[in-house]
Amino acid sequence: MSAVPADVLPGGAPAAEGTAPEAAELGPRARMWPSLAAVYRAQLSRARVARIPLLFVATFQSVGIMILMRGVVDGGGEAQAVVAGSAVLVVAFVALNLLAQYFGQLRASGGLDHYATLPVPPAAVVLGTAGAYASFTAPGTAVTAVFGCALFGLPLAHLWILIAVIPLAGAALAGLGAALGLLAPRPELATLLGQLGMSAALLLGVLPPERMPEAVRLARDLLPSTYGVEAFARTFGPDPDWARVLGDLAVCGGVGVISLAVATWAYRRAAVR
Repeated sequence: MSAVPADVLPGGAPAAEGTAPEAAELGPRARMWPSLAAVYRAQLSRARVARIPLLFVATFQSVGIMILMRGVVDGGGEAQAVVAGSAVLVVAFVALNLLAQYFGQLRASGGLDHYATLPVPPAAVVLGTAGAYASFTAPGTAVTAVFGCALFGLPLAHLWILIAVIPLAGAALAGLGAALGLLAPRPELATLLGQLGMSAALLLGVLPPERMPEAVRLARDLLPSTYGVEAFARTFGPDPDWARVLGDLAVCGGVGVISLAVATWAYRRAAVR
């Protein structure tokens, strides 16, 4: 076998007989945090344009539920549960329901192939999209909470807890919604699963737990948003048990980490198909 001509190789040096030319050096892989920030900004911009009407519907729905419950619930712990559950329901509508539909449609339309060609880590795509949808719920959740407190005569002093409840409950529900959308074989099924998840958040999160059968209470404990509802509801009392509030938030955050990890695995699984 003769040597490779000098003009074929970089630098003009002939290759030794039997040796292969060096492979071209690839560019550096995109780092996690810059990729996450880029996906988050892009998805937040997209959601701001396309989801504002749906956010209005989510807020109006939660406000309407509280008005209906006002004729059944007078006050006390039941009113606290209704207001907290209605506020977190806005998060469930957007972060769980809409995100399940989005990833279901993205998978069916081949949109995942576009992300697969970019030097972006799969975790950045899932976390950035989930974070954008969860952040988008903040105005509706705050409006619902303030209206509910005024409707039931609850104090506004500790509404700052929403700064922790929204991202933690949003992460748990967004991870669940993304996993449902990515694992569903058809977009119609992803939409159905998202609707069922939101209905579960409505029935198990808004209704006072004292009026539920024991079996339903056990199912309520399995819903990620329950712990965000409990943490928010506990702050309405005159002397909140902050240890239990932090415990509920910690559980909500732990479930969020697990659900987002499952969603990342589901993204990798769907992208290679």
